[in-house]
Amino acid sequence: MRVLVATAVLVERDAVAAAFAPSPAREYAIPGATLSRVASPPGGSPVFDLLAAGVGPASAAASTAAALTAAALTDNPDGPYDLVVSAGIGGGFQPGAPVGSLVLADEITAADLGAETADGFVPVTELGFGAVTHRPPQSLVRAVAAVTGARTGAVLTVNTVTGSADRAAELRRCHPRALAEAMEGFGVAEAATAHGVPVLEIRAVSNPVGPRDRAAWRIGDALAALTGAFGKLAPALESWNPHDRTQ
Repeated sequence: MRVLVATAVLVERDAVAAAFAPSPAREYAIPGATLSRVASPPGGSPVFDLLAAGVGPASAAASTAAALTAAALTDNPDGPYDLVVSAGIGGGFQPGAPVGSLVLADEITAADLGAETADGFVPVTELGFGAVTHRPPQSLVRAVAAVTGARTGAVLTVNTVTGSADRAAELRRCHPRALAEAMEGFGVAEAATAHGVPVLEIRAVSNPVGPRDRAAWRIGDALAALTGAFGKLAPALESWNPHDRTQ
């Protein structure tokens, strides 16, 4: 099984890499980015390619699409990917996702893709085009949650990180199942869906969603939780049927 893991920045990519063998990762250049390949012991299956895709949904979508396209080329001996994972740290909605916990998306939703109207925000789907939500395979979500202990719920993708109590409350009102917010998951999911590849999103909570309070951030703890999650992930992926895209 081949898995593409897209993080926003290098520190998140390195936290994922730390879950695997300490030997140096093999690097491969693709347009606009570099892949780092690691394999889970024993036997090197599944194989993970790690990608620091950039901050925000546009950059994440472009870099992920480049990696998926390179893998799908007919002269690529490795073949296409079986799964794409958007991974990193993010804000957690309280009290459902406390700092240091893991969140696994059963919905990946663009929270601010739409239009402002006199009656409030209208998602792009209600305007008659586009999509705002991607749903990972249910069976895979259950399997990964079981081995990692992650809480499952909606993970929101935002272009602007929440910085006030009012905005946090509005997001919870519009998305009552939301457990976390980040900036890349929907972009990664758009690229994966365009290539017909299933997608997951895993977030380790580094801070509460709401007023910005740097003293409350626990980035180190969140990165450690992310490493721990990927250290447990391989058995769930190996036992999952990649053709089971929906159930």
